[in-house]
Amino acid sequence: MAVCARLCGVGPARGCRRRGAAREQRRGGAGDSEPDTDTDPEEAGGGGATEDEEAAERIEGERPAPHPAGAGPAGRASLSLLELPPELLVQIFGSLPGTDLPSLARVCTTFRRILRTDTIWRRRCREEYGVCENLRKLEVTGVSCRDVYAKRINPRVKSGRFMKILPDYEHMEYRDVYTCLLHRYRHILGLWQPDIGPYGGLLNVVVDGLFIIGWMYLPPHDPHVDDPMRFKPLFRIHLMERKCATVECMYGHKGPHNGHIQILKKDEFSTKCNQTDHHRMSGGRQEEFRTWLREEWGRTLEDIFHEHMQELILMKFIYTSQYDNCLTYRRIYLPPSSLDDLIKPGLFKGTYGSHGLEIVMLSFHGKKAKGTKITGDPNIPAGQQTVEIDLAHPLQLPDVENLRDFSELSRIVLEVQEQVRREEQEEEHRQEEEDHSQQAVSQPAANPLGGEGAEGEETAAGAEGTTQDKAPASRPFVLPMGVISRNEDYPRTCRICFYGTGLIAGHGFTSPERTPGVFVLFDDDRFGFIWLELKSFSLYSRIKVSFQNAEAPSREAFDEMLKNIQSLAT
Repeated sequence: MAVCARLCGVGPARGCRRRGAAREQRRGGAGDSEPDTDTDPEEAGGGGATEDEEAAERIEGERPAPHPAGAGPAGRASLSLLELPPELLVQIFGSLPGTDLPSLARVCTTFRRILRTDTIWRRRCREEYGVCENLRKLEVTGVSCRDVYAKRINPRVKSGRFMKILPDYEHMEYRDVYTCLLHRYRHILGLWQPDIGPYGGLLNVVVDGLFIIGWMYLPPHDPHVDDPMRFKPLFRIHLMERKCATVECMYGHKGPHNGHIQILKKDEFSTKCNQTDHHRMSGGRQEEFRTWLREEWGRTLEDIFHEHMQELILMKFIYTSQYDNCLTYRRIYLPPSSLDDLIKPGLFKGTYGSHGLEIVMLSFHGKKAKGTKITGDPNIPAGQQTVEIDLAHPLQLPDVENLRDFSELSRIVLEVQEQVRREEQEEEHRQEEEDHSQQAVSQPAANPLGGEGAEGEETAAGAEGTTQDKAPASRPFVLPMGVISRNEDYPRTCRICFYGTGLIAGHGFTSPERTPGVFVLFDDDRFGFIWLELKSFSLYSRIKVSFQNAEAPSREAFDEMLKNIQSLAT
């Protein structure tokens, strides 16, 4: 109660006595009283309140003008927010968005005093950013091994013993956490793609306790596509001292060190390491390469016998090492979903031959489904559309025995490819005729024909959708002889297959072209693609991670994001 009394100004404060006198005058039927115009020197710099501030302090505090005869009970004053108990005002203010609280603090000195209550800011930290930690109990709650690694600080020696590994929050307030950390860096939360040439990447910036941490997600080691994703921290932001946020780089093996973050423009920011010597190892580049190889591929160079694969691995190490001190990130969104989608869209990890496992985003666009690379390679860089599935052309594969014959599968796919080519030509011809008919004002009869064509097209699409709905739940599946697969442990049953195209190119994304292939849906979390020209098979498995702040604000925003990352890759 003492705290509540202090917040509300109860006691010998001059403002409280003046408010009490004003209430007594209102009860006694006196005229309008003067509101409290006391100004807190700490909040207003010691100056007196202006007329505008005095008017703002009134809120609902002044008695309204006298009612006309018969309009209402005479002598009855309206209820003021200032008359509510302070603990109730704390609850009310705590339910408001944190961005509205500074405006509320400018209303009057009483509101400013109440908004110093840390309970309000703790609630805003929890509801807006998911901060559940208690600043006063971090020492006894314990932390996981992952948190210890990501949140440790350089140990300090005091009285002959090491102090706690977490930052000192003893004298910190939730208002500082909200205003100096969470609100200040709110624009970098979400999913991002680092600009590392053709290789790309996947970064998720999240509020993790009383830290903001950038986690880089890496595919599992090749070819174990069903294994969970790996992750490591690239940077972190936290409050080491009151009202001072510290940015630290987590790259390397010598612990966190000084870094910098700059928000360049909307949906783009950059990180810079100010102590790159922490990235170097005592054994030189050779030790750095062997360490990177174990982390990236889970093996040593002696275990990789394929000469071309060795060249690709060495090339990636040399290229990515150039970006260890400064990186630029661009925002990406998870694809929106609808009830008509074949499966739930999202992020998948897939096999790409000697390039290892890569991350692909599957999204649906009407009669098409697209697979966009989030991580890439020198042949098909990140941001490019690796596969496109034509959902209007399902494939009826032969039985298992005939499916083993690659020539039989090739014949079926090439027939559908020719059919798709004819349909595209007919559509272009029909579109040209419609354009001519619209330009010819003297021929109004052309419009009904165009309407019939559109209706017939919708009917055909409906028939195809019905065929898709009637597809069997599962059917036997086996790869044709001669088709290479990095993972022999692929599913032996599938739901449905569609005609599709895959993007192939030479080194450096030279001579890109789309070649026919087969999209194979195994279940809700796995699909495959047979590259006919390469005689290769890619298996994709869903990334089962709940990414925060990654939803697209609209379908248009997601399409614009896809267009942007593809143009940058080109």
